[in-house]
Amino acid sequence: MLTLYPARSIITMNPSAPRADAVLVRDGRIVEVGRQDQMQPWLDYDDHTVDDRFVDKIICPGFIDPHLHPSMAAVLLPMEFITAMRWKLPWGTVEPVTTTAGFDSRMAALHAHKPASEPLFIWGYHQLWHGAMERARINAVSADRPMVVWHRSFHELYMNDAALEMTGISAADIKPGSQIDYPAGHFFENGLGFAISRLNPWILASEKYAAGLERLKQVVHYGGHTTIGDLATGLFDFESEAGALADHLEGDDVPFRTRLVAHGMRLAAGGRSLEEGVAFADALPERNSHRLRFGRHIKLFSDGAFFSQLAQVQAPGYIDGHHGEWLMPPDMLEEYVRAYWHAGYQIHVHVTGDLGCELALDCLEKVQSEKPRFNHGFTLEHFGFSTPEQVRRIKALGAQVSANVYYLHELSDMYANQGIGYERASQMSRLKACFDAGINTTLHSDFTMAPAEPLNSAWVAVNRINHAGDVMGEHERLTAEQALQAITINAAHTLGMADITGSIRAGKYADFSILEEDPLTCSPTELRDIPIHATMFEGRVFAL
Repeated sequence: MLTLYPARSIITMNPSAPRADAVLVRDGRIVEVGRQDQMQPWLDYDDHTVDDRFVDKIICPGFIDPHLHPSMAAVLLPMEFITAMRWKLPWGTVEPVTTTAGFDSRMAALHAHKPASEPLFIWGYHQLWHGAMERARINAVSADRPMVVWHRSFHELYMNDAALEMTGISAADIKPGSQIDYPAGHFFENGLGFAISRLNPWILASEKYAAGLERLKQVVHYGGHTTIGDLATGLFDFESEAGALADHLEGDDVPFRTRLVAHGMRLAAGGRSLEEGVAFADALPERNSHRLRFGRHIKLFSDGAFFSQLAQVQAPGYIDGHHGEWLMPPDMLEEYVRAYWHAGYQIHVHVTGDLGCELALDCLEKVQSEKPRFNHGFTLEHFGFSTPEQVRRIKALGAQVSANVYYLHELSDMYANQGIGYERASQMSRLKACFDAGINTTLHSDFTMAPAEPLNSAWVAVNRINHAGDVMGEHERLTAEQALQAITINAAHTLGMADITGSIRAGKYADFSILEEDPLTCSPTELRDIPIHATMFEGRVFAL
């Protein structure tokens, strides 16, 4: 049966017909969108019903976050949060802690209320607010209870003595150059992978991990999403992750689909060669289900974590003279890019600094000269620091940008004073230049690196207001329409799903975000406060 949904207004993201007042749906697909009186031929031909529950609402294409991490979120969401910013989650709000003493006091309170037999995992530490961390500082709270303090970036953590003992990590295990400071209990970038391998029995414990995925489902729905991208499937353990995702993110109660993008380094591990890793990736679509879909996408990594100030930056570098880190050495990244490029993959590369961006573009230019490809979808993920000249290269090489604009809101004030100076800090997430150049540009959360709230990301992109209340880089502000494109149709293109979702037109899935107010006519400063009334996923309504 046909179902007609009238609305106060429908924003289609189809430039040929940008507004409508009704949408006709059958079997989860859009039959037609436009004026209600123009749909009469359909209504005369077939049985239909009119569902007027959205008659006073705004219908938008379902929001898309093309880069978050369900497994990472499932690991972190059961942890205790101590963060410098307020976090509003479906089950409660975490108030900010912005001092060293406040962090230690909160750690002590969590320790005091935790059953003695349980390890304590804390997420959200950042040195610019909470001071230098080391295992001696955690030992001062407790040397007997295993305690792990996970950095806000996720790319590093600290363990106390009891946690090192719990995981069986000793000084003899640490190899030179492994990005581990054992005396400090500090594991970062590739050293984090070593720590995770020892922590997996606790962080991937089936009951806790399942609870984390259930919380992740709530977070995704709360943000109004109907599609997400898992940009590093296999981050912890490929088979256990894939199994858990199939158990929890496939089913009639899940109001969104997930594009699975495998972690390219993890596929070529455990005794597999790079060629065997590519072959393993080739077979992944055989595992596809309705909501969980691998495609010819792969995730690779350039430089270090933005939140940790480990991004690789060009001269004049960081104010204090420190340097960033490579997640993949330059020659290794080039080798992996070449292998997956020649195999026909869309490559997504984690880049945070302008030097990391330069490396990724150099790799793209080399392989493009070896084997020219069109519509290849090479995507720069995060796009923290960049230069105007790099925007021109991105356009010339046919790449696209998926940006975490929330960096600007949380970090630009601190980084201007304790990082890279005002000029570059104010130009984080150079988005307007990308739109002006005709580059497909989208916004993501990298959850938990930012709230999984597309309207919040749009608010930052449109206003460029940081947490201190300052406008940073006003000439890089997007229009509201551009920001909405970035969380709908542009994101769908990035994930290779624009043929089925991202806009409201005949033939696509009926994926909608239903809002109380119009994001294109409200005040730009009110964008993040628009209430989300419900979502529709493939024709089924899911209330919030």
